Amino acid sequence: MAHPKLRIATCSLAGCFGCHMSFLDVDEALADLIEHIEFDRSPLTDIKHCSEHVDIGLIEGGVCNRENVEVLREFRARCTLLVAVGACAMYGGVPALRNGIPVAELVHEAYLGADLLNPQVPCDPELPPLLKNVLPLHEVVAIDVTLAGCPPPAAAFRELIVAQLEHRAATLPREARHFD
Repeated sequence: MAHPKLRIATCSLAGCFGCHMSFLDVDEALADLIEHIEFDRSPLTDIKHCSEHVDIGLIEGGVCNRENVEVLREFRARCTLLVAVGACAMYGGVPALRNGIPVAELVHEAYLGADLLNPQVPCDPELPPLLKNVLPLHEVVAIDVTLAGCPPPAAAFRELIVAQLEHRAATLPREARHFD
């Protein structure tokens, strides 16, 4: 009897997308797993919302706006194992460098600076309001596992998936963590 495939969802919040790029570096090793996994919401599939049940949710980036909060809460509600991927998800990373600067000041500098052609603050209901600070994921929802690094190495993603398939805890050696 065939076992159901492990359903994986991925998402990038406030970050650089480098963790997704590292995940793609799994390359042909990912192809070896394709019989055992399927992708749900992900930039790889262009699916916009998670299914009702996802086995592994991989989220990179910090939480910087209200839409990020909603997406993160949806992942937490639908994912059995929620994984904070990389420094931004774990600590806020580079996006959190804006913390401590009032949002009004950030908006003014970005959109109304004197050196801009046609300076104006965008006013579109599609643009989610910024939070006062960029937050790590664990300050919004409970996180089950972290993959440290900036970005975590491809081998860490593969080990996490294989461990879930084998119903064991992932073994992620300390020396595999790097911050490029």
